[in-house]
Amino acid sequence: MRKFSYKDEELFSMNQKRILKGDAKEAAFLLGGIGTGNVSIGARGELRDWEIFNSPGKGNYLPYTFFALWAKSKKTKPIIKILESKIHPPYSKSHGFLSEELAGLPRIESSLMQGEYPFVWVTFKDKTVPLNIKLEAFTPFIPLNIDDSCIPGAIIRYKIKNNSNDIFHITIIGSLANVVGFNGYRNYQIQLIDEGKNVYKEHGNIKGLYFEGTRLSPNHLKYGNMSIMTGAKRITYKTSWLEGGWWDGIQDFWDDFSNDGILEKDSFFDAPGNRMEELKVKIGSLGIVKKLKPGEEQIFQFIITWYFPNRIAGWDEGHSIVSDTCKVAKNYYSKLFSDSWDAGSYLFKNMDRLEDNSRKFQYALFSSTLPSYVIEAVANNITVIRSPTCFLLQDGTFLSWEGCYNNKGSCEGNCTHVWNYAQTLAFLFPKLEQSMRLIEFNLETDDHGNMAFRTHQIFGQKKYALQPAADGQLGCIIKLYRDWKLSGDDDFLKKLWGKASKVLDFAFDYWDSDGDFILDKEQHNTYDIELYGPNSFINSVFYAALKAGIEMATYLGDKEHAEKYQEAFDKGSKKMDRILWNGEYYVQKLFDVNKYRYQFGNGCLSDQLFGQLLAHLMGLGYLFPEEHVKKALQSIFKYNYKTSLKNQHNVQRTFAINDEKGLLVCTWPKGGKPKLPLVYATEVFTGIEYQVAAHLIYEGFIKEGLTLVKSVRDRFDGYKRNPWNEIECGSHYVRSMASWSLLIALSGFKYDMVKHIMSFKPVINVNNFSTFWSTGKAWGIYTQKQQRNGKVIKNVKPLYGNVDDVKINYK
Repeated sequence: MRKFSYKDEELFSMNQKRILKGDAKEAAFLLGGIGTGNVSIGARGELRDWEIFNSPGKGNYLPYTFFALWAKSKKTKPIIKILESKIHPPYSKSHGFLSEELAGLPRIESSLMQGEYPFVWVTFKDKTVPLNIKLEAFTPFIPLNIDDSCIPGAIIRYKIKNNSNDIFHITIIGSLANVVGFNGYRNYQIQLIDEGKNVYKEHGNIKGLYFEGTRLSPNHLKYGNMSIMTGAKRITYKTSWLEGGWWDGIQDFWDDFSNDGILEKDSFFDAPGNRMEELKVKIGSLGIVKKLKPGEEQIFQFIITWYFPNRIAGWDEGHSIVSDTCKVAKNYYSKLFSDSWDAGSYLFKNMDRLEDNSRKFQYALFSSTLPSYVIEAVANNITVIRSPTCFLLQDGTFLSWEGCYNNKGSCEGNCTHVWNYAQTLAFLFPKLEQSMRLIEFNLETDDHGNMAFRTHQIFGQKKYALQPAADGQLGCIIKLYRDWKLSGDDDFLKKLWGKASKVLDFAFDYWDSDGDFILDKEQHNTYDIELYGPNSFINSVFYAALKAGIEMATYLGDKEHAEKYQEAFDKGSKKMDRILWNGEYYVQKLFDVNKYRYQFGNGCLSDQLFGQLLAHLMGLGYLFPEEHVKKALQSIFKYNYKTSLKNQHNVQRTFAINDEKGLLVCTWPKGGKPKLPLVYATEVFTGIEYQVAAHLIYEGFIKEGLTLVKSVRDRFDGYKRNPWNEIECGSHYVRSMASWSLLIALSGFKYDMVKHIMSFKPVINVNNFSTFWSTGKAWGIYTQKQQRNGKVIKNVKPLYGNVDDVKINYK
């Protein structure tokens, strides 16, 4: 094995949490619920990437939307600053910064950003401001509680401490653009198809501004509303800025705010003049006013919510279709709330419970003794399920793209072979994961067991026409087994077993040419090509599916299928091992590798034992001889992991570059590279890196596995790439949720809610170990710690749900 590029103390350290400076321009922390869309917080503390309109929107900005500070004591002049750190180069825009970007207004000197999902903090530093200023933002996130994790909004808090010896009068103002009827941009100017109306509202202790439209019906695709709210006792507000040309509104607002921190509720100025550049967007501002004594600290809390309940009922994101007759589907959150004000009111009224449970999750995950970059990999990819990649219909149907382009989804339809890698949703929201199984088996599988690997029929369209995906279809059997074991829900299994057995039976005839239980006919797969001949990638998934099928059939008393699958596994897995093992790793068996395009032949494929990793995660044991599995994993790391990519020849897409480290999809260490090799072979996919890393850990190669994980997280450092957005075929790519496998592998977590059993066998920091765990019944913390007398104390502490009927195996 090669020497490692990381020192042991770097790999195993728990205390290297990432803190980003204000110039980390790629960093963007997502706020928003499952299926609600997002707004992100940048490293300067700015609001960015408003993706709340039922489609991706990287780069979406709202004009004049910001928070600002006014502060004054008797001894000082007013301090007036935008609550963001300074803007960093380049400054090369053709027309300079637009007025609505407010680049010409004073800002805080510097900032530091840290995120622990679902919370993000930005600490501001400025020697000229005698105040400590810290931003905290989050949207409630509570595993197993779908409704409370689907709130279309964000809590924005500024914690201000007075460091001076004087009393300071302080106003924190939040300004928000009414963009109801949003229809994209033209020449950088936001386009609206509705006329906005801003209204001040007050219900009980809740006060704020409600932004609505005046033209669109509730069923119109672009219908919606927004709110900015507070529960503060003393407020100031301006319902709508002065309307006019040029920059009349911001000029009037800033002068008003700068004067004394208190806003005039209305502004009028009716003098004649040429109103060029007239802004059609109505801006409203809401401020919290407080007095801080010397040394005193107070919190200024705002809530921003949105409500755009209608999305296109299909995968066609032709958002230029804006007629009242456009067929729409309702978002799940429209079932929970009547409008944005209702959503914000729910947040206020239930804040203690929502925040407490969200903090319990954050603490459980981030207090772990796993290396910080592992926790970062696990936690940061949770954002995928709350990004525009995924959405949730009113009836609870969970749907997803594979990822997102900047302004539309990428690769539709709950793609089964990509979701094979993802584990995050299943362990945090098993009911949502189960909804995908219901679609796959009940809707997208015909009576012959042929399953479409993209769901089109969910929207009443014809079944996806491409041939079935071998890895995707077989992986659904394994996922069904996992979902059953996580939930202990026998009825769920019974509902689907009839179709599931047909799906597995389908493989025998469709992909096995000669009845030897080795799949060798044309196999469509996650590389978007067809593999021919026997290969361990597809067949390892097949044998894991067979083992899962044996377990499920046996439990349900389906003796015929149990015996059929057992025979196929016993004979097929042994023969496959014999004919594909080359002494170091498993290969593809083809007489002429160039007879077909895009094969890998004698190559070392990083996914060659993907099914074995799935088998480990589901507690299904070894599929092939253990010594061969271990040797193959060592070979993958030896040949495919590169400590520098600067001399790598890659004519395909490039996800890692220059001196970055990464794992290639496939290499040919013994020669024999096909003329037109496997597509994506020289690319670097984080989801494959994570699955290989988890598998290395399962086989005892912990240092190698951690090395891979650290390489990924070093690439997503906030400067080169966004730490909360791992890309592949689009942003927030589903495959990246393979990172959850790391937590399962490192903790040795085993779960069987059917038998009501849980157990742990950590492989790192075993004398002082802590980890998050979750099943369909509960989640919490597991700890084990060695006492001075040598005795190891082990404890399972549920933080949500209960494990009263679950036996904890501490052996």
